Amino acid sequence: MTDGEPSLHDRHARLRDAQARGGAPDLATRKRRLRALETLIREHRAQIAEAIAADFGRRPVEETDLLEVFPSLSGIRHALSHLRRWMRPRRRWAGFWFLPARTELRPQPLGVVGIIVPWNYPLYLAAGPLTDALAAGNRVMLKTSELTPAFGTLLSELVARHFEPDEVVVVNGGVDVARAFAALPFDHLLFTGSTSVGREVMRAAAANLVPVTLELGGKSPAIIGDGARLEHAIERIVLGKLLNAGQTCIAPDYVLLPRARVQAFIDGARAAVGRLYPQLAANPHYTGIASERHHMRLCELRDAAVAQGAVAHELADAPADARVIAPTLLTGVDDRMDVMRQEIFGPLLPLVPYDSIDEAIAYVNARPHPLALYVFDDRRAVVERVLDATLAGGVSVNDTILHIAQHHLPFGGVGASGMGAYHGEDGFRTFSRMKPVFRQARWNLVGLLNPPYGTLFRRMLRLLLGG
Repeated sequence: MTDGEPSLHDRHARLRDAQARGGAPDLATRKRRLRALETLIREHRAQIAEAIAADFGRRPVEETDLLEVFPSLSGIRHALSHLRRWMRPRRRWAGFWFLPARTELRPQPLGVVGIIVPWNYPLYLAAGPLTDALAAGNRVMLKTSELTPAFGTLLSELVARHFEPDEVVVVNGGVDVARAFAALPFDHLLFTGSTSVGREVMRAAAANLVPVTLELGGKSPAIIGDGARLEHAIERIVLGKLLNAGQTCIAPDYVLLPRARVQAFIDGARAAVGRLYPQLAANPHYTGIASERHHMRLCELRDAAVAQGAVAHELADAPADARVIAPTLLTGVDDRMDVMRQEIFGPLLPLVPYDSIDEAIAYVNARPHPLALYVFDDRRAVVERVLDATLAGGVSVNDTILHIAQHHLPFGGVGASGMGAYHGEDGFRTFSRMKPVFRQARWNLVGLLNPPYGTLFRRMLRLLLGG
């Protein structure tokens, strides 16, 4: 923050005071805020894509439109269409002995929500949770990543233009600002990022007993069964891996496949890269690595694995003078290697052969629960076996990535890959307090249980206890 700007605490206090004065906003106010977000994205779509491309070094406009603008606008439209229903109190049944009383769950905004945005999808991972928080009636503070400074500056300017200053606030800055942001006494805090930083965020939030939603990562496996259409599986895995150059929290992180199909996968993946990204070295549709530090980390992961005995299979040439890494398969990997211990977050894809589907399932279950799991097989029994025997944040069957785009499905992790979920109605509930309300009827029988405890009371108690 620069001199003259209000402090984080002052900004938070202003939002909290506004929420206290205004109370729960009505349907019209919530829709106005959602439409303001929609207008912000639509009117400044080109500027947003340009800023993100500047931060990444290179990123195609088409990819930003497909992976960030489209899901952001689609989520807003979904919320606008369903918000009236989401806001209604939900009727519940009173217990038999308390009839004719009535009960309900009454959704209310939590207050001030904090959202910590990562660098890999800076628009969508800001607009997605912001949509849910605004739909639920909250005021919001967003902290953008220091690794996307051009986008962060633009978003701050656009939010100030399209929202009132006591509705949504954008905060930019480095690690120290992020730590101070996570320590604010929010009514809910959502963080998207790495598991290691997620632990720090949770620790900071715990000091104020702030509830958190953590969208983390981990190593998301793709399992190819004997009954899979191999060419289809290869194309969908390669595409899911290479969108945003693999800088996606739910990108396939490694592939489990029958031992006899390893070479066919390598050959098929090389052909798929040639179709999807012809002449990759000069192809403007292939994204660069977002930072020099991340680029170096990926090169070190690859080179260290090779030094320990893995074999690297580059699927295309990459320009030597850009922050770009060629799509690369790794065979001969094992658990000693960092590439099999860390989330990759780039276009490196290890292949792990197996001899039976139970061996593949055991391999997944021996590791922390992933944010995403992908299974490819046309045999229903095999798919059901994998679904029943594994635990993951979300699953796509015979495809990758697409479960995140389903508004009627919650998105979230489990265990080391996160806690809590959002998207659509699940997001509305995450950022709402579902207040339980008991409404007593004018005529009721609860007075029969009042003291002094005589014969009538003892008869009623026997009925209650089932004696």
